[in-house]
Amino acid sequence: MWNRIFDMDNVVWRTIDKIGKIFLLNLLWLVCSLPIFTIGASTTALIYSSMKLHKNEGYWHQNFFSSFKENFKQATAIFLLYLAAGVFLAVDFVLGNQAGNTFGILMQGAAGILFVPYFLSLLYVFGVQAKFVNPVKATIRYSFFMALRNMKGTIQMAILVVLFVWVNTTVLLANFLSLIYGFGLMGYFFAAYYQKAFAKYIEPQEEVPGGETV
Repeated sequence: MWNRIFDMDNVVWRTIDKIGKIFLLNLLWLVCSLPIFTIGASTTALIYSSMKLHKNEGYWHQNFFSSFKENFKQATAIFLLYLAAGVFLAVDFVLGNQAGNTFGILMQGAAGILFVPYFLSLLYVFGVQAKFVNPVKATIRYSFFMALRNMKGTIQMAILVVLFVWVNTTVLLANFLSLIYGFGLMGYFFAAYYQKAFAKYIEPQEEVPGGETV
């Protein structure tokens, strides 16, 4: 019995080991995101290493840093594009609200319509970047179409994001929990959705941090 309890390969120790690695990945994500403009690269690295963690492949820290380095330039460009687009949509909505007239309502409506493809593609874009090698334009396009083709998973991911944001804006303790564990856990959950969504587009083979071309 004692041999089973202290066997490092039993389900309890494997779960503890995985929990610890998610915590460390969360810490790495926070540290590597501190310059702000590196959030795209660190998010891509978090997703890549989380997908590897699901399969128990490689070392978590090596997976993270290899992906961070490999995807830094393109993931940063994608992040800045989405940041600029998000700011534009937010400003458009606020100005429309302040206008308080028909034109303002049209501005808000346009912002709301554009937000849908923006949000859907944002749910997948860093996962696609972590898994496949494509130009920025193609990565964004594939992200949107994958969101549409995997709508059940997309809805579930969207609900997770909304709940995550809602809890962190209403419960003070949640901010602390997110800092020490929440972002890593979200990356791990999202990686599970990506694994399922991407499986139909790739052939089983050994991966490199840059991934495959769609």
